[in-house]
Amino acid sequence: MPAPSRELPWFPGAILAALVLTAVFAPYLAPQSPTEGDITQKLIPPVWMERGEGRHPLGTDRFGRDVLSRVIYGSRISLVVSLLAIGLSGTFGTALGLISGYRGGFTDSLLMRFTDIGLSLPTILIAVVLVAVSEPSFRNVVLVISLLLWPRFARQIRGETLGIKEQDFVALAVVAGRSSTWIISRHIFPNVVPTLLVISTLQVGYVILLEGTLSFLGVGVPPPNPAWGLMIADGRGFLATAWWITLFPGVAMLLTVLAVNLMGDWLRDHLDPKLRQLGSRAETEPAAIEPVPEARPRGAAAGADGG
Repeated sequence: MPAPSRELPWFPGAILAALVLTAVFAPYLAPQSPTEGDITQKLIPPVWMERGEGRHPLGTDRFGRDVLSRVIYGSRISLVVSLLAIGLSGTFGTALGLISGYRGGFTDSLLMRFTDIGLSLPTILIAVVLVAVSEPSFRNVVLVISLLLWPRFARQIRGETLGIKEQDFVALAVVAGRSSTWIISRHIFPNVVPTLLVISTLQVGYVILLEGTLSFLGVGVPPPNPAWGLMIADGRGFLATAWWITLFPGVAMLLTVLAVNLMGDWLRDHLDPKLRQLGSRAETEPAAIEPVPEARPRGAAAGADGG
């Protein structure tokens, strides 16, 4: 088994750095307003095609809005929704996982039954119903995604807590008379932080896809906000004549989700103690050399076969 690479992967790192910089400096990078359009400038193709204009490098949509500006501002929406949803669900799920794993008994059984119910729900269907009932808005999208995401954190953190609470340093803290809150905050939580970071990173791509799906179905971030899923939905009726309306936000979403998942895999390998030891051992130990069998004289081999 090859040792995992400890170097930061350049491709997902570059994509995520570009995403963050684009989201932060969107007002300075966008050539046009993402929400204001000019109906006389509608369906202009990208600049390298016939009828393309330099003012709209990636063309315009059916309302004359600049596609590049909307893609740039869409990165801000995807990033903010991901950070808020994962922050809320991660905090709530981690707290429940720590309490459930450390307390055990009836508390553990009760909290895990609620977690199992949350994990068994069809995510897309429930999200569509909840957002549609509560009226589509940026705040409601974040709350609904957080509501559906916390069981993933709770289940994983609870499993980590079960193993950590059996360690000697936790037993010594109990003997010393420390409270459960003190033990969880000082001993258990710091040891589940690597797992929490990996889970959070891997969930970013899922949240972006879920937000894009809700926007595509018309129950996500309401128009005219430049959400990537909403842009894809706006251009689905013009795939034959104005394909750029759908292609560029779709490519942006694809690259972002791919980069986040690759970074999450690298982070998991980097923070896993077993894989980290495997990598360090592979770097320090030379490869084993198999001994070459000695060649026997032809005559001795023939005599042995004849005997």
